[in-house]
Amino acid sequence: MKALRSFTVQPLIPEALASLQDLALNLRWTWEGGAQAVFRAVDPDAWEASGHDPLALLRMVGQERLDALAADPGFISLLTTAHDDLRHHLESDLWFQRQDRTLSGVAYFSPEFGIAEALPQYSGGLGVLAGDHLKAASGLGVPLVGVGLLYRQGYFRQELAADGWQEQRYVTQDPHALALTPCDTQPGAAAPQALTVSVDQPGRPLSARIWRAQVGRIPLFLLDTHTEGNDDESRDITDRLYGGDTEHRLRQEILLGVGGVRALQLMGVTPQVFHTNEGHAGFLGLERIRRHVLDDRLTFTEAIEAVRAGTIFTTHTPVPAGIDRFSRHLMERYFGSWTDELGVSFDTLMALGQEPGQPHDAPFNMAVMGLRLAGFANGVSALHGRVSRHIFAGLWPGVPEDDVPIGSVTNGVHARSWVSDEMGDLFQRHVGDDWAEGGPEAWTAIAAVDDAELWTTLGTGRRRLVDFARRRLRTSLLAQPATSGELSWSEGILDPDALTIGFARRFATYKRATLLLSQPERLAALLLAADRPVQLVFAGKAHPADDLGKDMIRRVVQFSRQHHVRHRVVFLEDFDIGVARILYQGADLWLNTPRRPLEACGTSGEKAALNGALNCSVSDGWWDECHTADNGWVISSAEYDGDLDRRDAAEAASLFDLLEHRIVPTFYARGADGVPHGWLTMVRSSLLSLGPFVVASRMVRDYVTHMYEPAAARRLALDADTHARARDLAEWKHRVRADWHGVAVDHIDADGAPADVGDLRTVAATVALGALSPADVDVQLVHGPVGPTGEIVDATVSSMTGDEADGGRHRFEASFACDRASRYGWTVRVVPAHPDLLTYSEVGGAVTP
Repeated sequence: MKALRSFTVQPLIPEALASLQDLALNLRWTWEGGAQAVFRAVDPDAWEASGHDPLALLRMVGQERLDALAADPGFISLLTTAHDDLRHHLESDLWFQRQDRTLSGVAYFSPEFGIAEALPQYSGGLGVLAGDHLKAASGLGVPLVGVGLLYRQGYFRQELAADGWQEQRYVTQDPHALALTPCDTQPGAAAPQALTVSVDQPGRPLSARIWRAQVGRIPLFLLDTHTEGNDDESRDITDRLYGGDTEHRLRQEILLGVGGVRALQLMGVTPQVFHTNEGHAGFLGLERIRRHVLDDRLTFTEAIEAVRAGTIFTTHTPVPAGIDRFSRHLMERYFGSWTDELGVSFDTLMALGQEPGQPHDAPFNMAVMGLRLAGFANGVSALHGRVSRHIFAGLWPGVPEDDVPIGSVTNGVHARSWVSDEMGDLFQRHVGDDWAEGGPEAWTAIAAVDDAELWTTLGTGRRRLVDFARRRLRTSLLAQPATSGELSWSEGILDPDALTIGFARRFATYKRATLLLSQPERLAALLLAADRPVQLVFAGKAHPADDLGKDMIRRVVQFSRQHHVRHRVVFLEDFDIGVARILYQGADLWLNTPRRPLEACGTSGEKAALNGALNCSVSDGWWDECHTADNGWVISSAEYDGDLDRRDAAEAASLFDLLEHRIVPTFYARGADGVPHGWLTMVRSSLLSLGPFVVASRMVRDYVTHMYEPAAARRLALDADTHARARDLAEWKHRVRADWHGVAVDHIDADGAPADVGDLRTVAATVALGALSPADVDVQLVHGPVGPTGEIVDATVSSMTGDEADGGRHRFEASFACDRASRYGWTVRVVPAHPDLLTYSEVGGAVTP
């Protein structure tokens, strides 16, 4: 039989229902209950059968039903209300519009976007974070556009073999069946043409069609190489997310970065700020450099300054091994013409992606380039910021690790996408209509929530999870040769009243999904306790190439199939956003067991917390900065132990001790009314402390305030007068680096006698500047208490003032107050200084005595 070809047939929407199409094509419906109510009213059974996909729903119900709805006043009223609400959201002044602002536009580049199950363009945490970023930006009115790739097969669907081994199945998507619209040239013309962007490939050009998804107020542009004019190999560039070999990945990343910039230019979108979500889109910096050199006649180094001014780089990687690297051979093949066009050597390009001192043929590191071409950089939790400063410290020789210019913005989650209807109603009643955007003051109202109301709400989520797990397991058994007894057994798994522990994430070895299984007798005792039972619900996928991760899944599945515990342990197959949502909404306890500090953030626990679950986690990622004595539990970390087996055993013992002696007793300590008042006290503490912090609206506000606005202002300044300040900054950096060898601290004068609290001490330093002037430097006094190993802790840094002394030496002076009783220390350092520097580390290290 010849290969089957197919196409999508769209329903004819009656004119009276025209706004139904608007609701379906704007992905705001994924978090807006009014729009979901409209689709449910179309046909409740079909809505469930469609997997909550409005476009699939409209194809399923039939023309007769649509015509009937067009004549139904009740439905028209419901539709009108939802559509008016959408228009109000699109047109209103929101948080951003009420700020004093410089920012006019941000382009947010990511290799994946997890918006909804109905748009399967994500694999896990990175994509879901990107999706939540767009949703929160919409809710706040931030002028942002997303840029990504349209993968025809997306990420894989997970199936389990008889032994529990993960198998991958790929499903080809038709863009016309998704919530996408093609971007056309000359919209409204008699014969609009598909808008395509061209990117050079070795030996031939590559074309990509541009599609648009609408996420509330935020457009998301996706590039698709499955288009006419491309050969078969080129058409398959956007086949799968994270598929193919290294060269395939390189071609995808060139398309995302270079093609994404060109696509925005084609559509007349001119963002001030470019935000790269991890290194996959980093080549956008090279394309922007190219345009500055060719269009603005900047030199290569001047173009770098112009690009850096408006670029933000977010790293999600806690280990160097997780970063994309490409060989010199591949880079020459794909970027040889780029260096020729710009008139720079290939070594100059390679140096952008190499650490200082590496050989010229070392691989090109995408994170290194991302950091070099970004004026602002951040990790995704406070701990991850510290880890990143350590990992990448070598990029700034001579700069103390604390001064490495990588900050942090802790990830948040889009609350309305993840919180259950019941919990959302509770928040609305107590915190207010804008609870998802509310600050700590608004969330204080949670303290007054009645125990009975809270317990009832949590129970609803747990029962929903149990019902879902039973249906999912039955469906899985029906796909296999299963006996009637096995099918009957699946209907009674889990207990809607038992303590339910959730674990759902990517199955990578460092996340240790099998840590609980390491002491099976102890685990079985918890699971099978007659009066205080515990139950476990697992879900997650391993990367297709990660056999160790797949083996962890197999071990969990095989344990869950043991006859004596199979009613207490479930692995939910084919993890996606929909499965995750039900798990977050139904778990009492959320378990996270990474090897610290390898979890960059770990937002699953944030989503569970917003649904009233308590966290039990290693102090890693976001939990490291958010846990308190009364909002959850911390698993002791034995990170000091280099023996991984011994370390895992110690941390498993800590976890079991928490479960046996604190968590299970607290959950089952019931009052006369059958309510666990102590547990609910902790739930309220969790919501009070975490509710206003773990939401994506807080995260996006932090990006706007601390990164987007400063980057926009900096770009405006450096772009003014045909990039005059960018040119000046590049020349100044070149001069200072060339003459920095002449800078030295010759002598320091200070009184070292004991002092009383409140005494004033003056420090004077004589500094040689060589060919530089005092305007080129900042001579700094660094002082503070001395720690046990002789270093200054909690250092205060202040600029010293001075006048020229004899022989070209300069004398600088500053005073400080001895404000605490302790051993106190000081030193002097000289760093580069320029009005357009974000930090002295841009130029290099500091000179100290």
